Amino acid sequence: MISIEGLTKTFFIKEDAIHAVKDVNLTIAEGEIFGVIGYSGAGKSTFIRLLNRLEEPTSGKVFIGEEEITSLHGKELRKARQNIGMVFQHFNILWSRTVRENISYPLEVNRVPKAERNARVDELIQLVGLTDRADRYPSELSGGQKQRIGIARALANNPKVLLCDEATSALDPETTNSILDLLIEINQRLGLTIIMITHEMQVIRKICNRVAVMEDGQIVEEGDVLSVFSNPQETVTKRFVEQVMENADDESDVDALLSQFTSGKVMRLHFIGEKANEALISNVCRRYNVDISILQGKISQTQKGPYGTLLVHIDGEQEPLEQAITYMMESANGEVVQDA
Repeated sequence: MISIEGLTKTFFIKEDAIHAVKDVNLTIAEGEIFGVIGYSGAGKSTFIRLLNRLEEPTSGKVFIGEEEITSLHGKELRKARQNIGMVFQHFNILWSRTVRENISYPLEVNRVPKAERNARVDELIQLVGLTDRADRYPSELSGGQKQRIGIARALANNPKVLLCDEATSALDPETTNSILDLLIEINQRLGLTIIMITHEMQVIRKICNRVAVMEDGQIVEEGDVLSVFSNPQETVTKRFVEQVMENADDESDVDALLSQFTSGKVMRLHFIGEKANEALISNVCRRYNVDISILQGKISQTQKGPYGTLLVHIDGEQEPLEQAITYMMESANGEVVQDA
């Protein structure tokens, strides 16, 4: 388990104090994939660098298991860092070394015997899917393959925690998905705790169990991904959720859909978890003898289950129509957005 207590980082430029991270308190369970999301300047990259002491905290404590990282110095700190791997946005690999030599480098630094070192490198090359690229140089590889080197190297010393600082933001969408699939596999196979720093809600949606939202150096919202998606509280969180659910469509497009109807009602339905897979629309049509047309919508998968919204038009005789609307309000957290 990772426990973060009152973590703060203040930079001083001349006489001006810049509070990059402000009194962050978090608990991250062993073996989970935890996301930290925020826009540029939110403090998330400074935050993750505080966890392995690449940045020195101004105040606060970080515990990994029973060990307080923030109290260590010198040899003790170097030893503790072996339990914390880190993957960087721009790969941070050695261009003069082959794939094999890059992965071997941290083992060489720690003076691991050659036979043991070679066996570990072979194991990691296979894990990240670079067996046929082992003797290539980074200049001969794609961006995704370079990041696979970075991941393998971060795993070289068998860490307990893997920190990923915008590990997919330099990659195209297809490559991003392949890297996220790899991280999920690593998490499940090795039981690693993974902390993902990102500004992309799609990354949070696909890989994370829980998420913390950062703004102005503070954690403004936290919870499991499904809860945050279904009921965002802060404005910044709502903006991120809209990116995934595509609810921020042009209002004129929605108005154009609504203007097509002269009777009935238009409703917005919300589906969370198992309810997203229920045949609500067909059940309501059969039960209340009403007509329902789906106008717009999307179901999105998270690690905790699906979440989605639908914009529907419902019409029929007045009494069954009202009964159907009441039922959908209760069953799918529905709301009437227009009386046609």
